[in-house]
Amino acid sequence: MGDKSGGALDGKTLAGIAGQVKAVADLGVEVCIVIGGGNIFRGLQAAAEGMDRVGADYMGMLATVINSLALQEYLERIGKFTRVMSAIEMAEVAEPFIRRRALRHLEKGRIVIFAGGTGSPFFTTDTAAALRAAEIEADIILKGTKVDGVYDSDPLTNKNARKYDRVSYLEVLNQGLKVMDSTAISMCMDNQMSIVVFNLYKGNNLMRIIKGEKIGTFVS
Repeated sequence: MGDKSGGALDGKTLAGIAGQVKAVADLGVEVCIVIGGGNIFRGLQAAAEGMDRVGADYMGMLATVINSLALQEYLERIGKFTRVMSAIEMAEVAEPFIRRRALRHLEKGRIVIFAGGTGSPFFTTDTAAALRAAEIEADIILKGTKVDGVYDSDPLTNKNARKYDRVSYLEVLNQGLKVMDSTAISMCMDNQMSIVVFNLYKGNNLMRIIKGEKIGTFVS
């Protein structure tokens, strides 16, 4: 949503992300994307305010579909064939997630966006990303955020927060570092799936990571 509020979608932000993804895909890199839905609806927040957790989580999953369709639109505007695959069936707007079909899309050079979370309540978008990455045997998870890595405390409120260049899965779990939720981190650890946490909104960080530069925090 960029600098907007109230569940808005910001065209400039969408175009910027789409441009970064296109540049990487043009190199021949196979790209899959998992998007959250927090700009529209946060299931955990709604549950904390008294809403039924299961219903709130499903609403959050549907919000990720809206964001996924928006990014698909901006990617296809700049010539990148894209497929949205949803864990919640909605045939009119997205394909159902089928692992072999996703792999075929990648082989054909298409960008694949995994929407609808895991399709089950009580799991976050982080866990959905870890699950899909394991299923398609991805080389790495790149987690784009608004900060430039993992810190020992919130850098937005603590000017003395220390940034980690590298950190292990166990350190993340034991220290409660805000990389991904514990379920997602455990899944990455079990499947030896490395993670890079980086600032998606700064320049061409995505391309720099793909080219081997040390950007953000490396979790392994």
